[in-house]
Amino acid sequence: MGKPVYKRIVLKLSGEALAGKSNGGIDHTVVADIANQVKEVVELGVEVAVVVGAGNIWRGATGSARGMDRATADYMGMLATCINSLALQDAFENVGVQTRVQTAIEMREIAEPYIRRRAIRHLEKGRVVIFAAGTGNPYFTTDTTASLRAAEIEADAILLAKGKVDGVYDSDPLLNPEAVLFTELTYIEVLRRGLGVMDSTATSLCMDNNIPIIVFGLMESGNIKKVLLGDKIGTVIKGD
Repeated sequence: MGKPVYKRIVLKLSGEALAGKSNGGIDHTVVADIANQVKEVVELGVEVAVVVGAGNIWRGATGSARGMDRATADYMGMLATCINSLALQDAFENVGVQTRVQTAIEMREIAEPYIRRRAIRHLEKGRVVIFAAGTGNPYFTTDTTASLRAAEIEADAILLAKGKVDGVYDSDPLLNPEAVLFTELTYIEVLRRGLGVMDSTATSLCMDNNIPIIVFGLMESGNIKKVLLGDKIGTVIKGD
């Protein structure tokens, strides 16, 4: 077995990925598979932090588009990420992976408050840390949360796991069967082309801190481990 190419990572999961083939909610079979994949990489000695979205439950942008106050809609989305985080924590611990949830909005009865040094210490002890409630501020996505936390904990890379696609394409592969997969891109190309991998704030933050982003599909079990062992799957986004 090869040696992992990254020592500490942030795994970014979309909320839709947790829904599986359903239109919403949490597919426990999918969550259990993610837990087993994370267990595999933890056993390789990789330190894993997780950021999860909430699109399977609530999207702040959708609420805002329908006339809801944007800040209120975003706070609802942050709370929805906590539901997903607790579901992941339960699944991880069911397979024997010690896990801590840290929230940017304090809710001490269910999770620790986000404290950078404590998060790093958990990682050093081999625990998975799930960062919930986004950045704690409206107008910021969970992609930006992943970039910010990756910079704070000095992660080696962000693994951006997708539920419906297996990388970055020049157009939407779900609508265009002729869409071309990129195997490698620079941050500037992503921003210039407007490829929508992450929002521009998140991409710029990764660029400023030289944090590579690997975009890949969760559809095939074992892909997280494959990425960490250096297999060429998905799309790698990095500097020149």
